[in-house]
Amino acid sequence: MGNPNVLVNLISRRVRQLSSGGNRPLILETAGLSTADIALTEIVEGKMKWETDLPKPKRKSRRRVRKA
Repeated sequence: MGNPNVLVNLISRRVRQLSSGGNRPLILETAGLSTADIALTEIVEGKMKWETDLPKPKRKSRRRVRKA
């Protein structure tokens, strides 16, 4: 993951989902884990995927300037 802010937002959203009781954990062993630990473990184990609609940054062209 390139941007750490994306990770923080993803974990935060998942913690809210788990805390509300509407969603069950996607991992089997949750004994002794906080909701943040569960969310992070789900991401690390590839149980969650995300998409972004942000455009990819444009590459700056490096044009050579010819000196006369």
